[in-house]
Amino acid sequence: MIWAVVPWLAMIGSLYFFLLIFAMNAAEIVRQAIASLVPTFQEIDQQTKENLRQVLHAFQKYRVGVHHFSSVSGYGHGDLGRDTLDQVYAEVMGAEAALVRVQFVSGTHAIAAALYGVLRPGDEMLAVAGAPYDTLEEVIGLREAGQGSLAEFGVRYRQLELTPTGEIDWDALKATIRPETRLALIQRSCGYSWRKSLSTADIQRIVDIVKAQNPNTICFVDNCYGEFIETQEPTAVGADLMAGSLIKNPGGTIVTGGGYLAGKAELVEQAACRLTAPGIGSHGGPTYDQNRLLYQGLFLAPQMVAEAMKCTHLVATVFAELGYEVQPKPLERRQDVIQAIKLGSPEKLQAFCRAWQKFSPIGSYLDPVPAPMPGYESELVMAGGTFIDGSTSELSADGPLREPYLVFCQGGTHYTHAAIALEAVLETFATL
Repeated sequence: MIWAVVPWLAMIGSLYFFLLIFAMNAAEIVRQAIASLVPTFQEIDQQTKENLRQVLHAFQKYRVGVHHFSSVSGYGHGDLGRDTLDQVYAEVMGAEAALVRVQFVSGTHAIAAALYGVLRPGDEMLAVAGAPYDTLEEVIGLREAGQGSLAEFGVRYRQLELTPTGEIDWDALKATIRPETRLALIQRSCGYSWRKSLSTADIQRIVDIVKAQNPNTICFVDNCYGEFIETQEPTAVGADLMAGSLIKNPGGTIVTGGGYLAGKAELVEQAACRLTAPGIGSHGGPTYDQNRLLYQGLFLAPQMVAEAMKCTHLVATVFAELGYEVQPKPLERRQDVIQAIKLGSPEKLQAFCRAWQKFSPIGSYLDPVPAPMPGYESELVMAGGTFIDGSTSELSADGPLREPYLVFCQGGTHYTHAAIALEAVLETFATL
């Protein structure tokens, strides 16, 4: 326990004095936390081996070679590397088909393509895990009218609220699917909410409950931040379709942009037709000489996700010991690469992000300040000194400038980077 550094400190019970007196010993605080996490880190490494084995199997099955690194120009017809990558992704994800494209500008774009691709006027979409991520609100039509939202195309929206403890309302879910409920939206990650992220077992349970009421309801998973967290993906346990971002987990920190879809072949193709056009679908779209990075990123992804998970454990352990509420808790099994901390004040949120930014490789001299962000309702404070702009597989942190002033930490190519940044945060907090 970190309190063991000086036992009488626990009696004082003042975080302020703890940090003030021990600011110069921040490295020792973090070192003790790392030592306590060795067994957890070993378990993560074992899982990494299994995930890497699956990726290697897919590369072997489709005989990936250097000729797949070439790409074509123009329409992108006959891009062998791109088409083979789709097959590799489908194999890794346990899906019938996949669509991996640099034309997706974000995970939200991939999700929107899926929603617009499979939903029709008069259909209903049900969000089963409470309010969706902020960036989907305008896609759905919950705010900012006049942009061609789903609501403006006659798609109705409903959401199943979480329980007071932030859990899926399983009892309500068993009686909520209607004949017109065409799609159940399952957001795997917590997003900017204070709840547990969903495991693949949770997702499988949701799918089973939904399908028992209406077998024709599409179970669609926003899988952002969730890839390679476990040894199975949602499409391997019954989800019909899922989407994610290539500047998050599956890009392995080196893919420069894009997104993916995976699931039933018919649904993937419908979404592809929304990305391109009916009649073109998945057959078009040049990869702009990015194929090697796309393959290499997928190969690196299990390792990079493992390091990001270690970072979340380290952050949670240090801050929980200092008396902060954290989600998920130390040693709790991870379901994504996000670690939330309830800081309680705008000053601490900005100070945290400032320290995180200072120990980033890119833009360490910048001072994060609250600012509006396209797709978000609240101003955000963001620390993102990453090589890939917006990458959350690299060490980053952000949070909305609103109560209760949560900071969300993501990524990290090695847990030692998080350790260095944590030391800076502790020293900064000592001066507040």
